[in-house]
Amino acid sequence: MLDGCTPWPDDVAERYRAAGLWRGETLGALLRTAAARFGPATALVHGDRRVSYAELDRRVDRMAAGFARHGIAAGERVVVQLPNVPEFVVVCFALFRLGAKPVFALAAHRSQEIGHLCRITGAVAYVLPGVHRGFDHRQLARDVRADVPSLRLLFSLDGDGTDTVDLSSVDAEPDGPAEQDPSDAAFFLLSGGTTALPKVIPRTHDDYVYQVRTAAELLGLSTSDTYLAVLPLEFNFTWGCPGVIGTLLSGGTVVLADDPTADDCFALVARERVTVTSLVPSIAQLWLEAREWADADLSSLRVVQIGGAKLQRSVAERIAPAFGCELQQVFGMAEGLLTLTRPGDAPDVVLGTQGRPLSEQDEIRIAGPDGRDVAAGEVGELLTRGPYTLRGYYRAPEHNAVAFTEDGFYRTGDLARLTGDGNLVVEGRIKDVVIRGGDKISAAEVEGHLLTRPGVLRAAVVGVPDDFLGERTCAYLVVTGQRPSLPELKRALHERGLADYKLPDRVEFVDDLPVTPLGKVDKKALVLLAERSHPSTATQEG
Repeated sequence: MLDGCTPWPDDVAERYRAAGLWRGETLGALLRTAAARFGPATALVHGDRRVSYAELDRRVDRMAAGFARHGIAAGERVVVQLPNVPEFVVVCFALFRLGAKPVFALAAHRSQEIGHLCRITGAVAYVLPGVHRGFDHRQLARDVRADVPSLRLLFSLDGDGTDTVDLSSVDAEPDGPAEQDPSDAAFFLLSGGTTALPKVIPRTHDDYVYQVRTAAELLGLSTSDTYLAVLPLEFNFTWGCPGVIGTLLSGGTVVLADDPTADDCFALVARERVTVTSLVPSIAQLWLEAREWADADLSSLRVVQIGGAKLQRSVAERIAPAFGCELQQVFGMAEGLLTLTRPGDAPDVVLGTQGRPLSEQDEIRIAGPDGRDVAAGEVGELLTRGPYTLRGYYRAPEHNAVAFTEDGFYRTGDLARLTGDGNLVVEGRIKDVVIRGGDKISAAEVEGHLLTRPGVLRAAVVGVPDDFLGERTCAYLVVTGQRPSLPELKRALHERGLADYKLPDRVEFVDDLPVTPLGKVDKKALVLLAERSHPSTATQEG
């Protein structure tokens, strides 16, 4: 196990192996097996590009050898930040084959986040998109490399021939597969931002192959399925719930969408006869609105998965009639636990719950503030452990000491209850996080950046309910002197390297922040104030 990772206890790991959950498979071998079975079939579609299983497998082997020729060794970490293109899949599987460890970065991440990921993982390389949607990631990469001693190599979709290597040139004759330990970390996902910067989540070959295989079986994926990757590939939801890897495991076709808009995606569904896709509620709402006037042929759809944020029942009730398919609610986290509704579940279960755990070996507790289990049906904090839920964040011993119980249960920070038939209902969260359109934003991180502005004395960021995004961010500021405008604040935070989705949607100015009897900022009071207030000379929105 990679230094800095927390393994499952030996007796627990042996139990999972004895039960046939962990079968000693690696992600790199999974693709090789699929290529042997489905060689000429189409694995990936992106625009006019169509990549067969055999071609994908060959390209992965050659890129793995190319990375090795550039000096990347087994065990080293590589930050991967690419849009939804075939190269994302090729790069990750090439690193799996090599034994190197991809570290997934969001497309919206900028210098703050990329620098943090490179430093905490000791990354030796960074794979980037070049200039993407008007932003020059190559300059960002140079800045980060100048600040992070371990970072040696930069690979780009459009390398400029100087200090960034073009990915298309990462090619060499394969030397044969490297020996892999299935219990080792295969890659790293990121926490949802419950702290100032994301925590790093090690996912092993054993646990992730199990997750993907079980989710694919539950969904009934087969060679006749086509999965549309609408959300970013670096999301656990898209990558492996069952997502891209589950589709490849099953011999289906993965279609990569550049944009989640209904216009683009409806056309892909019709052209490629898409059967399964995964959405967050805000995108589902856009699709529902578009469906009222769009006449695209969506008859091939059989399942739409929705997760990432709370799905309101009023929206859930519209999915099946609008798209002519089954709705599957999914509650999950990059840390592991997945709960899902099942085919054949009663309508009330599908529309009003987040289903049951993926694995029979998943253990769930609903605990009160004292750490003891609450009575059946009552709301408490969701705690979990199981065969694909981490036992510790990477290189975060202090955080792990509070994020896990002594017996290995992960404290999710989510408030939930269990129904009488064992289905999970997520009611809210304990952690100080705003969930905006499925993206989790640390209020503390944004507050810290706001406090760097001249004249800002105090800052508090809260989530305000929003019918479209679920929540929008509202920043309350106590300032001296001239009040900055919202565009000015956004521009200043962007210049500090903060991702766009973390920028405040709204700013309000107050004489002081309300506090609780314990002296902490009373954010519940601020949320109520935000809901009551209307734009005025003291409030700006954007």
